[in-house]
Amino acid sequence: MSAAYDTIDAGGPANLDPALHPELYDNVRTRRILAFFVDAVIMFALMTLAFVVITFLGLFTLGLGFILYAIVWPVVPILYNMFTLGGPSSATVGMRMAGVEMRTWDGGRMYSLLAAVHAALYWFSVTILTPFILLVSLFSAKKRMLHDMAIGTVVVRSDMV
Repeated sequence: MSAAYDTIDAGGPANLDPALHPELYDNVRTRRILAFFVDAVIMFALMTLAFVVITFLGLFTLGLGFILYAIVWPVVPILYNMFTLGGPSSATVGMRMAGVEMRTWDGGRMYSLLAAVHAALYWFSVTILTPFILLVSLFSAKKRMLHDMAIGTVVVRSDMV
């Protein structure tokens, strides 16, 4: 790891420029796909656990708790991203395994609110606009997706920062 990347937070947007540091973006798209599948398995396990808890709650409250089924799908992924992506490593569990992390446009680390907005935008855009919006990353120098561009984030290799 080079000393130039140790201070990416202090270097601002110039440190994230793909023309100056193309190695930050090597295989980022592939790593993000791998990270998504790992995170999807984790979120599926968390949602399964939530469904079990809601089932017992629903039986205990004579059916009133079953109303919570409606919010499991949007709440679990958003909370998962908020607490992992918005944490000190700026990466979900899958992203850490794949060796990538998310930064703000100026090189700063993610924070919880931005991570929650990122997750909500991702799921909203994929649900409404179909997964074809992910093709945007094929034409972006920083391999950014539409929701990354909308909120000003970038994914870089964590071994380079």
